[in-house]
Amino acid sequence: MDRNLVLNLARVTEAAALNGAKWLGRGDKNAADQAAVDSMRKMFDTIDISGTVVIGEGEIDEAPMLYIGEKIGQRHADSPKIDIAVDPLDGTNAVAKGGTDAIAVLAVAPEGHLLNAPDMYMNKLAVGPKGKGVVSIEKPIEDNLIALSKALNKDMSDITVVMLDRPRHDDYAKRIRKMGARIRFIQDGDVLGAIATCFDHVSGDILIGSGGAPEGVLAAVALKCLGGQFEGILLPKDDEEKARCERMGVQCDKVYTIDDLVKGNESAFAATGVSHGELLDGVNFISKNVATTETLVLRQETGTVRFIKAVHHLDKKPEYAK
Repeated sequence: MDRNLVLNLARVTEAAALNGAKWLGRGDKNAADQAAVDSMRKMFDTIDISGTVVIGEGEIDEAPMLYIGEKIGQRHADSPKIDIAVDPLDGTNAVAKGGTDAIAVLAVAPEGHLLNAPDMYMNKLAVGPKGKGVVSIEKPIEDNLIALSKALNKDMSDITVVMLDRPRHDDYAKRIRKMGARIRFIQDGDVLGAIATCFDHVSGDILIGSGGAPEGVLAAVALKCLGGQFEGILLPKDDEEKARCERMGVQCDKVYTIDDLVKGNESAFAATGVSHGELLDGVNFISKNVATTETLVLRQETGTVRFIKAVHHLDKKPEYAK
């Protein structure tokens, strides 16, 4: 994966974040999402790639742009062919309500290297490099916590489990509390929750529970770049979703490892904070036509981890970046 292309990904997520953030706390998640989608799509047109959206805003009849299968980029004859997974605004509810940890996020890999995950729930498990290989999504949470406590050299009372704050996770919460571990509930979007397990300065040692399968692929790319572990099992809710799995060539009962979700060693990831969070600062409009962003950029091939703080003079940006 060309290193200049990887840095260009930051410009794409920055554009989506800058425009999505204008809707912070205004109660309209659809408008916030559309603003981020429009900006991300326009920025992709400036990049020398021959890209295919494998995870996006929905099927072609559900989304006017960034839909699954859409061809994007400048698409020259010699442009690199890549798969693209996007979530222009992960945390639409958080933005609408003025909440935290919303991001604009994307991941890329060479053509055919990203799993085309159906839009359904996925049971997930994620840990950072220090916990890699000692936990399994097929083991009880109790066994995983004991193993993780030893691997991290932490008392059980110092272990933090990250999961979405949903009624479906009530049983997990009871069992975790019985073990004496801590819980950090997140309200919306679990990509950052998975990534948190890889950074010591962010609260989170293991992510568990069910969330969107497309977000699972995005998280898997990030953790592969960071040397962590991610596993997922698709959770179709009915026969229609089972049939969708069959059409897309994915298995409902399979444990998808990180290497199943993202193949090879040339993936890359970028996420820009929209609203403030533990890992990334949100967009800050500091004066008229001036705003700041913070972006995480990961390149698997070299293991490079970049945090990019940028100051944007919005009145000087070209039209495609506004």
